[in-house]
Amino acid sequence: MKSFIVTIAAASALALPVASFSQTTDTGTTRAQVRAELQQLEQAGYDPGKGENPTYPADVQAAEARASATSATGYGGTASGSTSFGSRATTHPASAEEMHQIYFGGQ
Repeated sequence: MKSFIVTIAAASALALPVASFSQTTDTGTTRAQVRAELQQLEQAGYDPGKGENPTYPADVQAAEARASATSATGYGGTASGSTSFGSRATTHPASAEEMHQIYFGGQ
């Protein structure tokens, strides 16, 4: 009886990884769709090659708005009638004096 329980435990332990690798049929967004959206954003003025860009979210959102205004596909951008709450803080690169205050305690 004890060997039967061990056999069942071993079989379930071996079956668990197989179940975790199963894939669903819903694939979501394909690579081709992502590439097409990136091309639309680049045509709308977004440059993904800028590197460290402190205005990244605003740049992408502005390009999405321009791309959705020029294309009638409805893919990407913001939908009409959407709302958002809160406010966005305006940021700018720190000046040398501000960096000195940050790293040297405001002296």
